[in-house]
Amino acid sequence: MTLAASTRYLRDYVAIPSVNPMGRSDLSADIAGEARYAGQLREQLRGLGLDAELVGDPARPSVVAEVRAAKGSPSLLVASHLDTVPVDDMEIDPFDPRIDGDRLYGRGACDTKAGMAALVAALERVLAAGRLRRNVVVVGEADEEYASVGVRDVMQHLGSKGRPDWVLATEPTDLRPVTRHKGIAVARLVAHGEACHSSNPGEGSNAIVTLSRAVLAMDELNRDLAGHADPRLGPGTLSVNVAGGGQALNIVPNEAWLLLDRRLLPGEDGETLRKELEASLAAHGLTRVDIAACSVAKGPLGTPDDHPLLRSCQDALARCGLSTEPATAAFATDAGVLESEESLPGIVMGPGSIAQAHTAREFVDLRQVEKMTEFFVQLLERPA
Repeated sequence: MTLAASTRYLRDYVAIPSVNPMGRSDLSADIAGEARYAGQLREQLRGLGLDAELVGDPARPSVVAEVRAAKGSPSLLVASHLDTVPVDDMEIDPFDPRIDGDRLYGRGACDTKAGMAALVAALERVLAAGRLRRNVVVVGEADEEYASVGVRDVMQHLGSKGRPDWVLATEPTDLRPVTRHKGIAVARLVAHGEACHSSNPGEGSNAIVTLSRAVLAMDELNRDLAGHADPRLGPGTLSVNVAGGGQALNIVPNEAWLLLDRRLLPGEDGETLRKELEASLAAHGLTRVDIAACSVAKGPLGTPDDHPLLRSCQDALARCGLSTEPATAAFATDAGVLESEESLPGIVMGPGSIAQAHTAREFVDLRQVEKMTEFFVQLLERPA
């Protein structure tokens, strides 16, 4: 059986471990990090005639490659992250890509090595035929699954060479063009008290009790967010997911803390969250609770439905017989980082379903991978 180029490349990519350590120290060096995959991809892109290089931390590099078709034309950045989530408890060999019917199994097959395989296969065809009509920046970014360090390394690198005009991030969307998704912000609240011996707790002030009131205040704030819903994404959300405090069973604690997750709507940011938290704490009289940290991990995405980027993608989708209806996603991506931090409009689109990503038997539908390849061919062969 002769395999499509996109399938061959995907098989090669899945066989290269590129597990994001995600803060862990127990992963084998044989599977951790993106360097092996990044190095192979750089050489493959250079073989196509692209100016490809590695940027960022040499141990956790990202790949940047450029090819120009027309001077002065808009530049499209296509981002497909190199890293995968860990492989604990997988039911298949994560790095032995197995094809069964129309499915290819392995870690990263769906999220998101299939997107890169489709792009490289399309570039190969378009360049060989001399039909490239768009300026393209190919990006394989490290660390998307954890802290998005790689995409920030890429933009710092591109700052000295010229910024792209728009972004297409390949993530598993079942080939739907996603124009809106929520962002992720995190905050740490610290409650203060006064320690004393637990035999006489009235002589102190229990920080855990104060923190429990803050937890209830945050729950109320989450309910209030329901009244400010985005017509397509729904409301932003807030949840307290980690908490701790105390020193010993016989000591009234003088400090306790919580970590909360806030899902942001387009137009919201870290300052939005900080103001919400300050107002909620003040309304509940929680003067002994501080906002110790508040930051955005990935910004929201909110590309207008009439943006030229979307129209270009819709034209290519229509030529491939695919749906052109703008969609939303529940997950956050580096496209949101680029919009919120770099003001770059973006679309998220790729083969596979998020339902298969990160799973014990991760797979991607190869028919969708080939459709994504055709989409890229149509997109790249027509001028912006």
